[in-house]
Amino acid sequence: MFYYICKTSVYRNWTMLRCVRLWKRFPTRMGFEPTRAEHNGLAVHRLNHSATSSCGRLKRSFCSLSSVLNLRLNMVDSQYYLPNDIGVSALDCGEAFRLLSPQEKMYAHYLSRAAWYGGLAVLLQTSPESANIFVLLQRIFRKQTPSQLAQVATAAGLSSEDYQAFLVYAAGLYANMGNYKSFGDTKFIPNLPKDKLEALVRASQAFQEQSAEMEALWDSCSCLLYSLEDRQKQLGLGDKGITTYFSGNCCLEDAELAQKFLDSKKLSAYNTRLFKRDDGGKACYEVRLASAVQKDCAVDGECESCCGSFSFEDKEFTVKRGDYAPLMEKVCHYLQQAQAYAANENQRKMLEEYRRSFTLGSVEAHKEGSRYWIKDKGPIVESYIGFIESYRDPFGSRGEFEGFVAVVNKAMSERFAKLVSSAEVLLPELPWPREFEKDTFLKPDFTSLDVLTFAGSGIPAGINIPNYDDIRQSEGFKNVSLGNVLAVAYATQKEKLTFLEEDDKDLFIKWKGPSFEVQVGLHELLGHGSGKLFVQDDKGKFNFDQSKVINPETGEPVSSWYRGSETWDSKFSTIASTYEECRAECVGLYLCLNKQVLSIFGHEGQDAEDVVYVNWLSMVRAGLLGLEFYTPESKSWRQAHMQARFVILRVLLEAGEGLVGLEEVTGKDGMPDARITLDRSKIHTVGKNAIHRFLCKLQVFKSTADVDGGRALYDGYSTVSDSGAYNFLRLRETVLLRKEVRKMFVQANTRVSGDSVELVEYEGTVAGLISSFTERFQDDAEQLEADLLELSKRDAPCWC
Repeated sequence: MFYYICKTSVYRNWTMLRCVRLWKRFPTRMGFEPTRAEHNGLAVHRLNHSATSSCGRLKRSFCSLSSVLNLRLNMVDSQYYLPNDIGVSALDCGEAFRLLSPQEKMYAHYLSRAAWYGGLAVLLQTSPESANIFVLLQRIFRKQTPSQLAQVATAAGLSSEDYQAFLVYAAGLYANMGNYKSFGDTKFIPNLPKDKLEALVRASQAFQEQSAEMEALWDSCSCLLYSLEDRQKQLGLGDKGITTYFSGNCCLEDAELAQKFLDSKKLSAYNTRLFKRDDGGKACYEVRLASAVQKDCAVDGECESCCGSFSFEDKEFTVKRGDYAPLMEKVCHYLQQAQAYAANENQRKMLEEYRRSFTLGSVEAHKEGSRYWIKDKGPIVESYIGFIESYRDPFGSRGEFEGFVAVVNKAMSERFAKLVSSAEVLLPELPWPREFEKDTFLKPDFTSLDVLTFAGSGIPAGINIPNYDDIRQSEGFKNVSLGNVLAVAYATQKEKLTFLEEDDKDLFIKWKGPSFEVQVGLHELLGHGSGKLFVQDDKGKFNFDQSKVINPETGEPVSSWYRGSETWDSKFSTIASTYEECRAECVGLYLCLNKQVLSIFGHEGQDAEDVVYVNWLSMVRAGLLGLEFYTPESKSWRQAHMQARFVILRVLLEAGEGLVGLEEVTGKDGMPDARITLDRSKIHTVGKNAIHRFLCKLQVFKSTADVDGGRALYDGYSTVSDSGAYNFLRLRETVLLRKEVRKMFVQANTRVSGDSVELVEYEGTVAGLISSFTERFQDDAEQLEADLLELSKRDAPCWC
């Protein structure tokens, strides 16, 4: 519920919202949400009907029923569409690629091929319909380019706006590798009527040439393509959303049991999915490993197989191989070709272990490859590939496939190298006792990269990997900042800047890029790279002195820790990702106050103070923007980073003393708005003290494996309600009303021409993005599409 501040319109807007809610009670299209186009017909008819029959008295309180509809669409339904004017930018890597040697270009090419084919697994990790939609689009655009198809669209009765909406949807599916947003996990559907999209599909050359196959393909995905049933609006487990990491009959208790089973077998969940079936009233579980090999017995290269059937807590578990098998075969094929162009022995051994991992479904092999990757210091061509980030697993343990290939930006990398050199001086500045920091800081590689290829559901600004706790704690990690992503991702026009005072906007635009560069560096290196986990291994050995280490929050000796195969992800599960992102963001805020850090990045005097101010201002504004990614119906967050930023906003608001101001106002357009302010004179005092206290608590709970304490703290600050000093539920409606959609990125392709490799670049438009994907898989398009459809079909019964 939300109100204008203007008192004369409070009652009118209350009545408008009341009518909208009454309308929402009436089903449309078998319980589906209406499409945007249908709002102009069916939805208005139903709204008129409900308003007349159920709230006729309220209807008289305002002039135009269409204003109710428009208000509702702007605030809520726009979440599920990508606007026709969505920002699209090409990632520029031409100069970086040109400077590579012929050998380096070949190495980058084959690594890119491996990444792109592996990235297609994300379609199968996202939703039951994503792979089928992908194949439908590929078949259409392989036969006709976007410009050629435009003429067909006109003849089929689509307006130019309808056709643009179709192209935007197609580009969105490619960019997100599925029909759920990679940042926020909400579903998006085509912003044109279903009958018009169907008319275009049927008029396409692909349909004309293979009508039976295209008809079947359309029928297989068209219903879910447009469906906005409550459960299908977002990713989640059980009745909270859609997931393909678990079969449709799994719930949180099944996920917890499976994690215990995997821990007992010393198996990682990173490359697995869980499928549950009923066998005569007894629950049976299948743990499926991603691998090219589909045999469950031991094969060449392994002493014994981890596969088989096992009884665990009176349940039957079966571990099987072969998930995404055709795609893993392609990954292995291209990794083998890349090996021939590796620059050194570390790269060759790294790729060999990766191949073994994707062949056998072995996370241990991937860990071994990651060890060689860490040792490969300062490569010209940097890469990483595998089942990496667990953000989209509702339980927080399974990794989404991603692979990147990038070229080092030497000038920017020099700054990060200086930051690495200063790390041992900066780490003691963090607000936890020395015993809670790693025994030795293992200096990592920290480079700025220009992305050539980033395959997966989205492209981050920076990365700190590998995610394996045992390697990070004792052997090290690497940090990368993606320079050409930063260059275009966060460029903002003044008129589109929301929720800031006018006086802050010019400063924000000027220093947003430089401040974010500082934040990313600190977040990745000293955020994710700091802090110790207290562990007792399988042999009973501790990595800390139980008799001496004191918990600073209780004043008592540490009484909890990680045991055996327990990891951060397995222990903190559903909050692990967002909690860790929050900790890293807090480290960035805390250490950006250090003049030495600012000097490393070239900021001195007033410029340095402006960088600090904009970094903190950006964080509190991001906390408010984060409300877009909260779902009130399930009381759940859909994006780890944005939840983390909201938590930080709450911490800084709680600090009081006028540090942060947040108020609801009426915008110049007469619509609800908000203003957030930050008193720069109090950042170094009130702000620093608040982050100091909170960050220490975060680290202590993490170090000591205190799940209950950590969850209570984090869930408390994550709560979004309409009570208290700030009505965050009402503010969420305002954020939705004024949100700006994230940009999509167009990436280049590479192709071998004789003895050389060519870079194929595309324009920064939705048509350019579509063409890049169509041309990316030309060599074996028909077989690849058949494989994807077969994989999708095999699992289809599991989602019911």
